[in-house]
Amino acid sequence: MSASTLIQFVVLLPLIVAAIIVYSYMFKNNRGEQGETFTSKVSLVFLSASVILMLMIDLLAVFQSTPNSVIWYHWLFSGAYNISFVLQIDALALTTATLVTIIALIVAKFSVNYLHREQGYQRFFIVTNLFSSAMLLIVLSGNVTTMFIGWELAGVSSFLLIGYAFDREVATKNANQAFITNRIGDIGFIMGIFLSFSFVGGVSWLELGQSQLQPALGAAIAGSFLLAIMAKSAQVPFSPWIAKALEGPTPSSAIFYGALMVHAGIYLLIRLEPLFAQSVLMMILLVVIGTLTVFYGYLSGLVQTDVKSNLSFSTTVQTGLMVVTIGLGFVEVATVHMLLHMMWRSYQFLHAPAIMHQMTRKTRQVQANIFKNNWLFTAAIQRFWLDQIGQWLLARPTNALAKDFKFFEDHFIARITGLPAKLDFMLLNNQSKGVSLSQISLNDVGFGRGLAGKVMEKIAFIFEWFEENIILKAGGEGLVNFISRIGRYLLQIDILLTQPRYLLLIIMATFVVVL
Repeated sequence: MSASTLIQFVVLLPLIVAAIIVYSYMFKNNRGEQGETFTSKVSLVFLSASVILMLMIDLLAVFQSTPNSVIWYHWLFSGAYNISFVLQIDALALTTATLVTIIALIVAKFSVNYLHREQGYQRFFIVTNLFSSAMLLIVLSGNVTTMFIGWELAGVSSFLLIGYAFDREVATKNANQAFITNRIGDIGFIMGIFLSFSFVGGVSWLELGQSQLQPALGAAIAGSFLLAIMAKSAQVPFSPWIAKALEGPTPSSAIFYGALMVHAGIYLLIRLEPLFAQSVLMMILLVVIGTLTVFYGYLSGLVQTDVKSNLSFSTTVQTGLMVVTIGLGFVEVATVHMLLHMMWRSYQFLHAPAIMHQMTRKTRQVQANIFKNNWLFTAAIQRFWLDQIGQWLLARPTNALAKDFKFFEDHFIARITGLPAKLDFMLLNNQSKGVSLSQISLNDVGFGRGLAGKVMEKIAFIFEWFEENIILKAGGEGLVNFISRIGRYLLQIDILLTQPRYLLLIIMATFVVVL
């Protein structure tokens, strides 16, 4: 089997695992502690198969000539636009994909015991397998549009795992903040795709790298993608979301924010480095952003008191250093740094719980030179107020807009269209009239509001009366009895028509009509 065929199975295997777990959860009673064995075995077997397939592809790439890219299928043809689903099989893609499959397998194995008897055990493995497929799609993508699919799937998986304990308000709040921050980056990604199609004529890595554009236009395309890179890899000013993401379980912290997803933006930057290199302004901007991120992560990390937060800010420092390295033109150094950091940081995050249990003394104190400097200590402990600024500029307006849309829907759209009101609104409306909860019938749950709603309510009442008093009414009355009599008459007619004399009469009548 060729490498181009095997690489497709590598991407699909985690998706198949997620589908199997979902099916078994819905129809095969794969729930609770009884279903943990099946869920873990299926995940470990398929992820092990992904590792084996990747190693086979690596061997084929070393000892045989393999294509640089594989067109899985042609997605869209529209005029000059040609969007294909392309997978890359070069050294960078294969090395990173192999590392992704190995880390995903290790994290899954770690999670089997770590999440034992957790209420959301199956849900965790569903989402982590979706994320594994998303990361493989990101690192194996042959163009920007293919990467964008994995990019979005990884973002959704991140949102679901940060809000894993959805019964806690902090978890859902942090998940929303991370989701909103990454959506800001998606705006830049989509804009970059649009500009690439419009002015480059394609979205493959080769086309973007070899494009000869005007400096301003090249900077605009690179700047659009830079917005996506900054959001996904937690660069200043989007850095606070990665610390909020620690609300998810430790295995998700390892695979998402320590080892894999936080490097997705760095990987995109490495792929687009030839495009960024065409603009001196963009290279300088990379150095500035990376340097600010390094100082932010370093100073904020010095005042943290738990190991996971320290590792989170250390990750921010390392990704900032990678951005600086790429901005200075040392792409190979940044690539090696990224791969080594993926391995080392996943190891640290997975060992963090054991380290916390083995600690026998208090955590170290804040360094004296920072603690004595009031303004620096306050800035570091407040994380330079980027979290508050992000809440003020992004999260709060989005939540307020969502509330406004909900108010508009409940008080205007539902009244105009006559949609059924919600149960809580019905209870409030009846209680205001002195009607207790016990006096409210379940049949009263659906009722109309507004003119159209009242008309629909009357029509529904008429149909209900017709159904109850005519169609479903028992005894010798009603439509049921009428239909039964009709049926008996038709049966008698059918029996008569089967008699030979009546059959002969029908044949003669047919001949008369024909002649």
